[in-house]
Amino acid sequence: MTETLELPIDIGRIQHVLPHRYPFLLVDRVVEMEPFKRIVAHKNVSINEPFFQGHFPEKPVMPGVLVIESLAQAGGVLTQISRNTCCSDRLFYLVKINEVRFSRMVVPGDVLELHVEIKRVIRNMTLYVGVAKVDGNEVARAEILCAEMDKE
Repeated sequence: MTETLELPIDIGRIQHVLPHRYPFLLVDRVVEMEPFKRIVAHKNVSINEPFFQGHFPEKPVMPGVLVIESLAQAGGVLTQISRNTCCSDRLFYLVKINEVRFSRMVVPGDVLELHVEIKRVIRNMTLYVGVAKVDGNEVARAEILCAEMDKE
């Protein structure tokens, strides 16, 4: 990486490196990062999220699959910023998740802390290990395999 990494990394930079947009952009800020190694990012969970209209209206809970997607997006931010690249030519696709465990529900008002490390890079694929936390307590964890491909 040729440029200096200034933290925190805001939503503008995140949108530069990820192709996701509202309502599916699930990373708001990067607070820690070691290029090519690890990242800590935040997702601010608001009652205004569209999925809370149906999951569940009387007891809103963030769907577990979106917690895992948040971890995967944080991994994408880690890889893209480490390489100093943007999302214009390549996309990352979720290939496989393993060792998934949910320990607690994520609800409106929570700040989801996304701790992601690169475990291994194999050709065009990256294996990430992610742990999601709220107030320092683990809420979910998973191994996430993503493949990088040309947009074409």
